[in-house]
Amino acid sequence: MNIIIVAVGRMQRGPEQDLLDAYIKRLPWKTTVKEIDIKKQSANTDERKAREAASLLATIPDGAALVVLDERGKALSSRQLASKIDDWQMTGINTIVFMIGGADGLDKAVLERADLKLAFGALTWPHMMVRAMIGEQIYRAWSILAGHPYHRD
Repeated sequence: MNIIIVAVGRMQRGPEQDLLDAYIKRLPWKTTVKEIDIKKQSANTDERKAREAASLLATIPDGAALVVLDERGKALSSRQLASKIDDWQMTGINTIVFMIGGADGLDKAVLERADLKLAFGALTWPHMMVRAMIGEQIYRAWSILAGHPYHRD
């Protein structure tokens, strides 16, 4: 399994980066992080989101499943997320992209391309923390599927 975490913005060194790195190191799945940084800010939100969308969509390999982090998405349990990943693997999908938008959210084009819209509950989370949280959930999904004792119900 190949995992790609795509996020808008550059992560600075700090505890969130350290935590994300720790989970990625534990994973036997090939996991990479791609950061999208739009240098010139657009005058309005819609234009900025559209420019981000073009860059984000370009990172998705052919045949990959796309999971977008969206506050209006489904709040799955860790077991449900693991099951979804397992289902994708069983149908021959070997790459999953987890996508984190910018401060204004994801453009409609990205949301329409998504195979799964995932929410981390009703709370609002800082984007850098979400990176660490999705890293942990990917590791947790692997541990569930592998029968590793990390996850306990």
